[in-house]
Amino acid sequence: MEHIRFVGLDIHKERISIAVAESGRGGSVEYLGEIANDPDAINKLCDRLGRSGKPLAFCYEAGPCGYGVYRQLTSLGHRCDVVAPSLIPRKPGDRVKTNRRDATMLARLNRAGELTPVWVPDTDHEAMRDLIRLRSVVRQVVTRARQYLQGFLLRHGHKHERGTAWRMAYRRWLSTLAFDHPAQQIAFQDYVDAVMDAERRLQQVEEQILSLLPEWNQRPVVDALQAMRGIALINAVVLVAEVGDFTRFSNPRQLMAYFGLVPGEQSSGETVWRGGITKTGNTHARRALVEGAWAYRMRPRIGRHKVDRIEALPKVVRDIG
Repeated sequence: MEHIRFVGLDIHKERISIAVAESGRGGSVEYLGEIANDPDAINKLCDRLGRSGKPLAFCYEAGPCGYGVYRQLTSLGHRCDVVAPSLIPRKPGDRVKTNRRDATMLARLNRAGELTPVWVPDTDHEAMRDLIRLRSVVRQVVTRARQYLQGFLLRHGHKHERGTAWRMAYRRWLSTLAFDHPAQQIAFQDYVDAVMDAERRLQQVEEQILSLLPEWNQRPVVDALQAMRGIALINAVVLVAEVGDFTRFSNPRQLMAYFGLVPGEQSSGETVWRGGITKTGNTHARRALVEGAWAYRMRPRIGRHKVDRIEALPKVVRDIG
C-alpha cells in the first residue's frame, strides 16, 4: 500500500493553516501551524513536507482566494483537490470553528476519501468566466438603476399606463416628463443618466464577450447549445463558462443537481414531502436556464438567422436540439 501524506489547507487572504494526516486508519493527524499565503512560503512548505519521500495529497476549500494555490501545487507535481464547502461532512453538534480545526478536518476527511472535489478551469476558461460574471454584475447595476428611477417616478405620481417598461414607447414617454422644481428635475435627469450609462456599459461588456468568442476553445459547445430552444448566444456562453466540462456529469440527473433544479425532499418513514427546487447549484447557470425556459411560453418560431446557424451544426446536435 502506498503511504501518502494528506495535507489539509485552510486558506485565507494573508495566512494558510496546515495539518497533515498520515495514511492508514490509525495514522496520526498533526497540526503544523500557519504560513504566509504567498508562493515562496508554499514552495518551502512542499520542500519540508516532501523530505520524507512520501507523495503529498493537498486539499483546500473552494473560496474567494481562487485557484492560484491549486495551480502552484500541481505545477510542482503534487496532487491537489479543491473541494466543495457545501458538501463537506459536518457533525451537527460541532459548534466550534477555528482555522486549526478546519485544516485538521480537511486532512482527516481527505484521507478517508469523503471530500467532493470541484472542477477547476484552466486560466483561459477562468478568464472567460470572469468576464461573464462581470456581465452579471453590470446587469444588476442596470436593474438597480431602473428601479431607482421607477421608484422616483412613482413617488411623484408618474405612471406609464400602456405597454412594457423600457421599450421604445416607454423611453419616449420618459423624454416628455418634466418637473416644476429644479431640484426634482436634476434628480430625475440624474436617474435617467444612470440608467443610460449602465445600459451602455452592459452593451460594451457583451460586445467584448462576442469579440473574444471566436478564439475560445469552447466555441463549438456554445454553438451546439444554441440549437436548443430558448438558448441564445449570451446564455449559451454563460452556461459553458459556468459548467465547463459537461462530460464530467455521467447523466442528466447529475447536471440538473449541479444547476440546483432538482426538487428538494424531506421524507421519513411513510411520510414523503417534496418541495421546490433546491437552488444549491451554480446560481449564474441556473439563472440562464430559467431565462431560457420563458421561451416555452410562446409558440415555437425559428427565424432565418437561427435556421442558418442550426444547419451548420452536426446532425446529431440538431436532433438533440
